[in-house]
Amino acid sequence: MEFLKLSEGKTKEVYAYDDSRVLLKFKDSITAGDGARKDILEGKGVLNAQTSAFLFRLLESKGIETHYIGMFDERTMIAKKLKMIPVEVVLRNIATGSIVKRLPIKEGEVFEPPIIEFFLKDDERHDPMLNYYHMEHLKLMTRKEAEKIEEIMLKVNEILYPFFKSKRLLLYDFKLEFGRLGDKLIIGDELTLDSMRIREEGTGRILDKDLYRKGADLETVKKAYEEFFKRLSE
Repeated sequence: MEFLKLSEGKTKEVYAYDDSRVLLKFKDSITAGDGARKDILEGKGVLNAQTSAFLFRLLESKGIETHYIGMFDERTMIAKKLKMIPVEVVLRNIATGSIVKRLPIKEGEVFEPPIIEFFLKDDERHDPMLNYYHMEHLKLMTRKEAEKIEEIMLKVNEILYPFFKSKRLLLYDFKLEFGRLGDKLIIGDELTLDSMRIREEGTGRILDKDLYRKGADLETVKKAYEEFFKRLSE
């Protein structure tokens, strides 16, 4: 059966399923530097689809609404059709990545409470950071909506952080995207190692896309993604 392709990003394709649902097909591509570096990582689409489904089911079981409905096949998710907001929302528990380059913050600093940041989805401008005023001016979301999203991010963190810790993993940070369903704000897109930073507790070993960003070979990256998914479901 043929489905109408609605859009395609660096790592996913979106197809129309019916009036209220879409299909999200996860690709095997892996990218870094706003798409400047890209490769095909055989089997990554299946791993990311399964990881995302597992974590969305976990959030749903704790009362957090996501766009997840079920799986169409091993690499394709059935999801609620949302009007996506082109903003990436990042929650940081432990300092790494861009924040240590932008601010006088050292790698490994612990944020208590966590820090939440908003970024415009715009590869050409390298995803600039936004505040409430920018988002209101650009008609992306109101201050009230931004505060609601921050509240959801903190609740998600309260579920994910201890869950990962029980697997001897540390959640340094994670990124979520949101969409509107009527007047509700709902988590959309994905929740995978492409959108989280995960370190092994005790060793600091990297298990996420930072491996690829730092130049690791594709086999090493794939093994980390496989190990992470295995540890989730143990």
